[in-house]
Amino acid sequence: MQKQTQPIIIFDSGVGGLTIYQEVKQMLPSLKVIYCSDSAGFPYGSRSESEVVDRTCHYLAELTRRYDPSLVVIACNTASTVSLPRVRQILDIPVVGVVPAIKTASERSEKRCIGLLATPGTVRREYTDQLIHDFASDCQVIRVGSSELVHLAEQYLRGESIAQEVLKAIVAPFFAGKLRPDVIVLGCTHFPLLRDLLQSVVPCPVDWVDSGAAIARRVSYLLGMAPEEKAGAIRDIFIHTGELSDNGKIAPALETMGFARLISFDYQGALI
Repeated sequence: MQKQTQPIIIFDSGVGGLTIYQEVKQMLPSLKVIYCSDSAGFPYGSRSESEVVDRTCHYLAELTRRYDPSLVVIACNTASTVSLPRVRQILDIPVVGVVPAIKTASERSEKRCIGLLATPGTVRREYTDQLIHDFASDCQVIRVGSSELVHLAEQYLRGESIAQEVLKAIVAPFFAGKLRPDVIVLGCTHFPLLRDLLQSVVPCPVDWVDSGAAIARRVSYLLGMAPEEKAGAIRDIFIHTGELSDNGKIAPALETMGFARLISFDYQGALI
C-alpha cells in the first residue's frame, strides 16, 4: 500500500455526491479531495443524455487538467449511467461510476421484494433494467421515481426543514400493495442525505442501501491505499459551477465535513 499525494476528483450535479465523499473520507481521511458540484447544470435528471455527457466530459477534462488527480469518481447515478464510456475515453486515469445498489439489495432481501427510489431517468433507464435482470431477477422490484426528492435533499443540507407529509407521499407507492419491500435502494446519491427522515415516515422497518461504502472500497483498491484509522489534517476543496445563491447556508455544513475552500468555476474553467 502506498501514500497518495495526488488528489482525487468527486463530481456530481449537486451536493448528492457528498454522501460518497463522506464514505471515502471515512475510509481514507488523509486523501485530498476536489469536489465539484455542477450547480449551473443542476439537476441532471431533467436534461437530455447528450447534454449530461457533454457537461460531465467538459468539466472533468478541465478539472483534470487543472488539478492532476489520480482518480475520478462520477458521484451521480444519472451521469454515470450515460457518461462513463465517454469519460473513460478522454481521461487516462481510473474513473469510478455510481450505479444503484441492486445487487446488495437482492442479497439482503428476505421477502424477495425490493424497492428502487431514484430519479425518473434512472428508474426508466435500460442500464437499470439490466442490473435488475442480472442481480435481482427473482425479486419483485417496485420502482419509484422522484425529482422532487433531489431538491429536498439540497434544501435539507442547507438547514431547511422538510415536511413529513411530502416525504410520505413520495414513498407511499412502495407500500400501496400487499407485498412490501424490506430493502429499498437509494438510487440517487442525494437520497442518503435524507435516510433518517425517510425511515421516520415509512410504515414498517426498511433496510435502506446505497453505493457509498462500495465506492469507497473501490477507490481504496484502485489507489492502493489501506483503510486508515485516524483522521488526517487534510482540508478539501469544494468547487461549484455557476451561481450558488445559498452559499452562506451550505458553507457551515461543508466546513463541518472537512472543506476549507469554496470556489466558483465557470464553463471556460476560470475561477470566479
